[in-house]
Amino acid sequence: MSNSEIVTDVVIIGAGPVGLFAVFELGLLDIKCHLVDILDRPGGQCAELYPEKPIYDIPGFPMVTGQGLVDNLMQQIAPFGPEFHLSRMVTSMDKLEDGTFRLTTDADEVFRTKVVVIAAGGGSFQAKRPPVEGIETYENKSVFYAVRRMEDFRDQDVVIVGGGDSALDWTLNLQPIVRSLTLVHRRDAFKAAPASVNQMKELVAAGKINFLLGQIGSIEGQDGQISAINLQTDSGEITLPATRLLPFFGLTMKLGPVGDWGLDLNDNLIAVDTEKFQSSVPGVFAIGDINAYPGKLKLILSGFHEAALMAQAAKAVIAPGERVVFQYTTSSTKLQKKLGVA
Repeated sequence: MSNSEIVTDVVIIGAGPVGLFAVFELGLLDIKCHLVDILDRPGGQCAELYPEKPIYDIPGFPMVTGQGLVDNLMQQIAPFGPEFHLSRMVTSMDKLEDGTFRLTTDADEVFRTKVVVIAAGGGSFQAKRPPVEGIETYENKSVFYAVRRMEDFRDQDVVIVGGGDSALDWTLNLQPIVRSLTLVHRRDAFKAAPASVNQMKELVAAGKINFLLGQIGSIEGQDGQISAINLQTDSGEITLPATRLLPFFGLTMKLGPVGDWGLDLNDNLIAVDTEKFQSSVPGVFAIGDINAYPGKLKLILSGFHEAALMAQAAKAVIAPGERVVFQYTTSSTKLQKKLGVA
């Protein structure tokens, strides 16, 4: 086993509400989790696609926003200290002779885990590629769809394209370390937090960043390194010197690498039983919208129920033979101590 392997009880793929609640259910059973998600923050679809959209069918909450639900779940699982690995995708899963699994990510991390829980919603979010000829040759060299390491942008001429939260957040976060930064959006209205938009406008007014109305026409450069971006604007074409491009054009859903892991699929969803929500590979569970079974309802509350049953089954894999006494959080001082409320 190499030193660089991250060893844990459970790796949860997907940090949406169902993946987050799984941390809670596993934590009550003293099971340690790492979570991997392709997005740059926990919360999955809820936080990314409809943070301010009201949800009305979460038990006990007549109304809660997508982000509000995620914030509450993050608070609920804080006592269990889960570790997050964000802006990355699990690309391979191998079952080893000793029954454990080796997972690798596109950020070159290697996990060794006893249990894999796939809570990937409708699949992995993949960034939408701008309709620019030849952009593929620059990807992951000078064109990025997520910020993995801020250092990759230090002292660079950065162009960010988009008008949502990701575009605005990274405009504000990268501005202090770049050589120059230009935000480009096709219109002067943003789908981002008003406070972020105001901050961006203050930076423009102070001459610290540029804002242009327009769209990417073409890219110049060679050997994967961009040198300039040609923008189409109402007043004609503008050429911007640039060494880094961050296009935030939204996300599309794909099953992604999960489809190649030898799991039985049912219409591009992972087939599971309804006792443990285990896939066709023992030790690999699937909960939430990514799974399929007779009578399945794609509801967050169904995913929460699946997480609870999965956790009991995962405990039997991680600690075979250990007797688990079922306890209620309302009456068990042992569980209340774990939650820090005793």
